[in-house]
Amino acid sequence: MSKAPNNNWWRGGVIYQIYPRSFADSNSDGVGDLPGIAAKLDHVAQLGADAIWLSPIFKSPMKDFGYDVSDYCDIDPLFGTLDDFRTLVQTAHAKGLKVVIDQVLSHTSDQHPWFVESRASRDNPKADWYVWADALPDGNPPNNWLSVFGGSSWQWDTRRKQYYLHNFLASQPDLNFHNPEVVDAILGTVKFWLEMGVDGYRLDTTPFYFHDQKLRSNPPRDNTVAADPALSDANPYGWQRHIYDKERPENLGFLKQLRELLDQYPDTTMVGEIGTDDSIATMAEYTSGGDKLHMAYSFDLLGKDCSAPYLHGLMQKFADKSNGGWPSWALANHDVERVGSRWGGPERNLQMLRLAAVFQMCLRGSPCLYQGDELGLPEAEVAFEDLQDPYGITMWPEFKGRDGCRTPMPWNSQAADIGFGDGQTPAWLPFTEAYRPLAVDLQDQDANSHLNFYRQLLQWRRTKPALIHGEQILLPVHPQVMAFVREHEGQRILCAFNFSDQVASLHLSDALVPTHTLPVPGLTGGCLSANTLAFEPFGGLLVQLL
Repeated sequence: MSKAPNNNWWRGGVIYQIYPRSFADSNSDGVGDLPGIAAKLDHVAQLGADAIWLSPIFKSPMKDFGYDVSDYCDIDPLFGTLDDFRTLVQTAHAKGLKVVIDQVLSHTSDQHPWFVESRASRDNPKADWYVWADALPDGNPPNNWLSVFGGSSWQWDTRRKQYYLHNFLASQPDLNFHNPEVVDAILGTVKFWLEMGVDGYRLDTTPFYFHDQKLRSNPPRDNTVAADPALSDANPYGWQRHIYDKERPENLGFLKQLRELLDQYPDTTMVGEIGTDDSIATMAEYTSGGDKLHMAYSFDLLGKDCSAPYLHGLMQKFADKSNGGWPSWALANHDVERVGSRWGGPERNLQMLRLAAVFQMCLRGSPCLYQGDELGLPEAEVAFEDLQDPYGITMWPEFKGRDGCRTPMPWNSQAADIGFGDGQTPAWLPFTEAYRPLAVDLQDQDANSHLNFYRQLLQWRRTKPALIHGEQILLPVHPQVMAFVREHEGQRILCAFNFSDQVASLHLSDALVPTHTLPVPGLTGGCLSANTLAFEPFGGLLVQLL
């Protein structure tokens, strides 16, 4: 079958992630929903984004808030109906926004009809649709694999008298992708939403589709393998090298099947979530060749390290391994502490946050923003008794979970519930009083606000083709300054960022001939003198080169 045309809107396009529960509540039940999102799409369009990514909206018992799917082809009533979804897609498209939805393919809810049938016996038609294994002679699980959310990734089932695999919650059993019937069924669910008009997919837990059929135990992690920056050091999951429970070679074949399906629909895309022992290398592998993922992102920019040498190392590794692959760079999402606190610090250093934002928009790749980034929101403080996240409840107090980045979006500084709904207290997570002075209505009226900085930055970026389409050439590593050149059709722009709280300077080689600095909204603290760039703390410069 011939490929449908693809206008490559995603190459350099800005994606805006919406966490539906926390965006806007239209029906006063205390939880965000699809009509609420549709009513707020002007905010996203005015920001200058190209697409929205919706975290899961499928039917679910909500043990992991939608990442435990019980019906891949229906909307959970909490969020609305299929008609509400159709309306949302139409509304977004009318405003020039693409719609990307979250697909959780590696596992389902234990309430999914597939699993209900699979666990009923060892010889039913779906008996092999999930990963089942006998106990060891002493009754222990078949190997040492761990759940990301704590404890063994094997759960005993008394009906089959076997263990089943769950890489996350015990209520999220893993599908058996070694079974061709499972793959066909999953591809059918993907096609369902393509026919509904979605423009692409964010693929949750992409490396987890396949497991080692021999069920070999993972070795311990040694000092040669870096820990996942998104994992708390209190989580023993990071103590293993995950060789056998994920990132298996069969994943590549499945990603090719997914790509073949998407290629039948015009202007579609896929972005994969990558969390592995060497995520940058996996990103490169999964996006290379033009026959797998269109793009991928990892957690490497979602930790606390934002030093110039660290950032340079990430970009160098991807460049060395990518073979033309395309990254998506995110500084925040629904799984990690908000960048407003993680990089901005306890005082919410706006100069640092604006430097980081310009840096993100200058990188080769597709930037992904998380709702509230544009407001500079800090991490919310959520009391233990208000926690909803099972991950945080299990790992408390060393890891407080993900609720602090998921509290309701502040729309109206004067409203009792900061404009999230109809003024009532949200039933999902409490709103955060610290967000009241950062609400959209106040920032909209302030020309110097973080929101208006983002609007100007995204509009400015559209005028610089080199920053959207250009190749990226790294300058030598520097202890304070992350610097690179973006080049496209004769336009060469030097991008340089001082990620330190001290003054810094960068001398340019004779091969880099500056002509003038480029004014960038919100980027300050740098100057050009002859062939030397001088930076104030957290200062940055963009320079036009010959």
